[in-house]
Amino acid sequence: QLVEYGGGLVQAGDSLRLSCEASGHGFSGYPLGWFRQAPGKEREFVAAINRRSGNRVTADSVAGRFAISGDDAKNAVYLQMNSLKPEDAARYYCAAAATLTLAAVPTTPSEYTYWGQGTQVSVSS
Repeated sequence: QLVEYGGGLVQAGDSLRLSCEASGHGFSGYPLGWFRQAPGKEREFVAAINRRSGNRVTADSVAGRFAISGDDAKNAVYLQMNSLKPEDAARYYCAAAATLTLAAVPTTPSEYTYWGQGTQVSVSS
């Protein structure tokens, strides 16, 4: 089970930190990623991390503003979002990819097997 926390309504320029905790399954070692989906749009990759290798990838659209990190002890992943813009408003989903390949940092939804329910982020201008 993946559970996301930390969404909310903020103003443009503000920051939010999303958390995702994995429990009830052997997620240990699986890459974890964040995706977002706005109404009428496809699910979009935001960032992902391979906790075994430390490799991480961030989408160009959020690079320099968003940062992903992981906590193995808590089996959790975080998304620090700074300088939020109205176009960042979406439902943000945490996902786990069922692979133990050391270098793998999947960036497409089809590579992820497990998904959380999402947390809503709204940004007012």
